[in-house]
Formats: sequence, C-alpha cells, structure tokens
Amino acid sequence: MSLKKYQEKRNFKISPEPSGKSNATAAHKKAGLYVIQKHRATQLHYDFRLEFNGVLLSWAVPKGPSLDPSVKRLAMQVEDHPLEYGDFEGVIPEGEYGGGTVMVWDNGEWLPESDDVEKALEKGDLKFTLHGKKLKGSWVLVRTHGYGSKEGKSWLLIKHRDEFASQKDVALEEPRSVLSRRLLADIARDGGGNAEKASTGDPPGSLKSGTKKSVKKKRGKS
Repeated sequence: MSLKKYQEKRNFKISPEPSGKSNATAAHKKAGLYVIQKHRATQLHYDFRLEFNGVLLSWAVPKGPSLDPSVKRLAMQVEDHPLEYGDFEGVIPEGEYGGGTVMVWDNGEWLPESDDVEKALEKGDLKFTLHGKKLKGSWVLVRTHGYGSKEGKSWLLIKHRDEFASQKDVALEEPRSVLSRRLLADIARDGGGNAEKASTGDPPGSLKSGTKKSVKKKRGKS
C-alpha cells in the first residue's frame, strides 16, 4: 500500500487536503476505519473508503451506496488515501485534482468477513460488515472484468440480505454530513467554494431555502 500516487496528484500548497506525510496512526486508534465522502467535483460521486494496512483503500461510487441487495453499484477503485483523509470535509480549489466540495457523509468501523483481507482483495471478492451511522450490516465488493479503460479497477458494491437491507434511498433521505450536519452547499459556502454548484448534490430547493440557517436552528434545539 502506497500513498505515492495520491501525493503526486495534489498540490498541498493550494489544496487543504491532508498530505499523508505525518504519522496519522495515532489519530485513529481503532482498527477498521470506514468512511464515505460525498464529493461534488466534476460530477457528484461518493468516495467509499476502508482502512487497511495503514491507508484508506478507496473506491469512487458514482450513484452512491444502495441498501437494496438487488442493486449493484459501480465502484471504481482509485488511489489509496491517508488515514487522516477520513476527517476531511471542505473545499478543494477549482483547477486542482478533484476540485469541488467534500462532505463526510458516513463513518464508523468495518470488519472483514474473511480471515485474509489481502487474499480477498487479490481475488476480487471482499465481504465485510459495516458499523456506520447510516450504513450497517453485511456488504461485498466484487471486482468485475473492467469498465472502459479501467481494467482491474472496476468493482461492484452490493448490500447483502440482512435486517439492514431496505429499499429506502439512503443517499436521498439522509443527505447531511455526519460530522457537521451541513449540506454540500453549506460546506461550499463556509469554505469559500461554489455553493450553487455544490447544491446540485443536495436535495432540490435546498440552496433557495437557506440551508445554513435551518442547520443553526437545529443545533440550537439540541
């Protein structure tokens, strides 16, 4: 596992993303960090990440996760990310790699359902259990024969049938950050980004209704 590709793609003098050069292992003492970041870059997608061997294994899921076991979601494997990226929520400047707004949409822990994770990854059949705030229960990542020119990087994210399976559209019904309770437009506005562009990843009408104000009210009641 290496962060070289991750670091080569980014200019950390401009982007607020973590460089991964610090010793971040102490920041996440519990093994098996799991995180999904909702990312409005060129297109909206969800970055699915699992901690393994000191990094976050990462897949970009264009349509986001589905709780319905009959739905197979494309998950394109991307470069490993540093562990401290699991807490990153903010704005990557336009023109930089992945420029746009990033939200921590879900997080928690994951447990492999096989004894040898490395072997499962090589085989292209990784079964695991999620203990997240939004996603729970048994899941699988299955490598496919390839998508376009991305041979070997194309996987499917599938929910297994258990008590947490559902036809609920979790991405639509639970659009807020698990860290700050903000929507993408709020994060963009707070970080000096493009709130209008970010709002295209939020529920319709959120930008016009003043999402930031409603979040503040919510916090005041809790």
